[in-house]
Amino acid sequence: MKLDILAFGAHPDDIELAASGTILKHIEQGKKVGVVDLTLGELGTRGTAITRRTESQNSAKILSLEVRDNLQLLDGFFEINENSLLKVIAKIRKYKPEIVLCNATSDRHPDHGRGGDLVSRACFLSGLVKVETQIENGKSQEPWRPKVVYRYVQDNWITPDFVVDITDHYETKMKSILAYKTQFFNVEEEGPVTPISSPDFLEYIQGRASNFGRIIKVRYGEGFTVERSIGVDNLFEIK
Repeated sequence: MKLDILAFGAHPDDIELAASGTILKHIEQGKKVGVVDLTLGELGTRGTAITRRTESQNSAKILSLEVRDNLQLLDGFFEINENSLLKVIAKIRKYKPEIVLCNATSDRHPDHGRGGDLVSRACFLSGLVKVETQIENGKSQEPWRPKVVYRYVQDNWITPDFVVDITDHYETKMKSILAYKTQFFNVEEEGPVTPISSPDFLEYIQGRASNFGRIIKVRYGEGFTVERSIGVDNLFEIK
């Protein structure tokens, strides 16, 4: 299956929190989008790897994803090494995306920056003929390099290089976040208090979207950084 956009997240909820509005917008435009989670999020204080897996699939339905995969790298312990790189490369070559989205360049959680670096490096290596990977039947995969890699912003200290207007998709974005019932605030769920399980965290997510939206004079936005300069054909199409 060839995808237009393939989004990677270190943990199953990373995409929902930082890039789900952008995904929804492009699916509405007819683009095929898939998600690959690097880990099961098994070290999360609340919930388990099993509940997180169920929640991520429920969210995938809300987002209308073509596919959602999980590489099952070790949460908190995965490294940028040959083993993890080859696993990411195999998914890139399988889905042949034009655009890859991945974790922020830096963030409070060390898995995020490292996960983004892992995917970015894999995107380059995926285009090399002499890097060999195989599909399930043992047949060699063909090289494939995405046209661009965009890294979604996860905390406010990073200034985005561009912002996507997600105003029309904000409510569905929040539904996809709340699919993680054990992870985020839910009056019906009990569990240990964590920085992201309080109502304040969801208010922060709204505030971040509002702040990014203000940059481009819309209500809600999601921010991204680029790894190379973006080409522009028409100055009047820039908000």
